Amino acid sequence: MDVRQLQILRELGELGSVKAVAEELMVTPSAVSQQLALLARSAGTQLTRKEGRTLVLTDAGRVLAEAGGAVVRAMADARAAIGAYHEDPAGTVSVCAFHSAAQALFGRLTRRLAAGPGTHDGASPADAGTATPSGAAEPGGAAAPVPRLRLADEDVPQHGFPALTARYDIVLAHRLAHTESWPEDRLVAIPLVREPFDVALPAGHPLAARGELSPEDVAGERWVSSRIGYSPADVLSAIGAVASVSPEVGHRINDYSTVAAVVAGGGGLGLLPRYTATIGLPAGVVLRPLAGIGTQRSIDLLIRPENARRRSVQRVTDALRALMLDLVHEAAAR
Repeated sequence: MDVRQLQILRELGELGSVKAVAEELMVTPSAVSQQLALLARSAGTQLTRKEGRTLVLTDAGRVLAEAGGAVVRAMADARAAIGAYHEDPAGTVSVCAFHSAAQALFGRLTRRLAAGPGTHDGASPADAGTATPSGAAEPGGAAAPVPRLRLADEDVPQHGFPALTARYDIVLAHRLAHTESWPEDRLVAIPLVREPFDVALPAGHPLAARGELSPEDVAGERWVSSRIGYSPADVLSAIGAVASVSPEVGHRINDYSTVAAVVAGGGGLGLLPRYTATIGLPAGVVLRPLAGIGTQRSIDLLIRPENARRRSVQRVTDALRALMLDLVHEAAAR
């Protein structure tokens, strides 16, 4: 049974004629009659009868109209509830990110939301605070509503990010620029930044004196890379392809802080993303850009369309875009 058909039956019982129902619902009388016939067929019983030139409800019709009224009211309540859910600025928003983005952004995000819109955060994660339930004070002294965050980190290869939208409202994802796009037929993909990978090397390394490096300069070095299927490993493969050399991988480590520490200890060269993994870089480690090869990855937000309509999700999305811009400016200043 269709809710619209139940509504038509209910209105017929209250208004008393097909013409009045058609005028109330702004449809044609023939459309009303057609929907009543379809409902009777679905119910398997006669719902209306003629009294002279007037169409009235049978006993079965009156029973179904009363039950249909309850259904229509329940649907109205459901629409109101989902409307309130979408418009709630303090709704719970679950966010997951790959490790380096989580480290760079999560502390700033909690503080940005607690401080309120229009706040600029140039602080480092080490002194980042945590959002309070009350949020920022409004001019009248009342606390501005703040989305309730649920944060998580997820270490997955590139192809695994879309599936995470089943568990989280917002997914911070990355993919190399030349690879397949996100499935935008079923997801909203919001670009944040295109982030290059730089070569990390000890300050005393002979190549550290150069302003930029080529694949031929570095392909023959020993490397600290990620596990296969993650961005650094893909970039390193591209370096080897351009230089026609198979790079020697001495260590496979996904955590960028650990990669930087191994580089600082002389364990090889590494590849570090320029914006999200260079905060707190160990002393003695320098970064140099790679020329002649595409090393950029796209950092995007992946959101299911029904979640993208929520006001609280939009608020968190806006904050993440602003914070990523802050990281880009800070990297340029360094």
